[in-house]
Amino acid sequence: MELKAKGFTSIKALLVEDIEVCRLVLSTFLLRLHCEVTLAMNGKEAVDLFLEGKKFDIVLFDKDMPVMTGPEAIVKIRAMGETDVKIVGVSADNHAMEAFMSAGADLFVPKPIRMEALGPIIQDVINKKTNDMV
Repeated sequence: MELKAKGFTSIKALLVEDIEVCRLVLSTFLLRLHCEVTLAMNGKEAVDLFLEGKKFDIVLFDKDMPVMTGPEAIVKIRAMGETDVKIVGVSADNHAMEAFMSAGADLFVPKPIRMEALGPIIQDVINKKTNDMV
């Protein structure tokens, strides 16, 4: 499912989260930050989107999901050669950071994630994309 923020949208975000309330909160944050949001319910759905040739500027992964976990999906996505996409692990699990970073994530943010934490991450992605276009 794709959601679009009103106005100019330059950042394509994939949100991979199995809990509906978390999807709602995080997708609202991303939309407020002018991202075009695609939702996936588990890691396999995320991997399938990459296999279909979809491109994203940033992916936010939950850790523990049915079918395929966030770290498992990150390993598969990185193995496809997707090195330019910024991958952020998001979890309330105290041991999640190590799992995400060893899988190939760029960053880890503990839940509950706050708008103040997400804003600078999105700004970094915008800055990188702007610099790549020059």
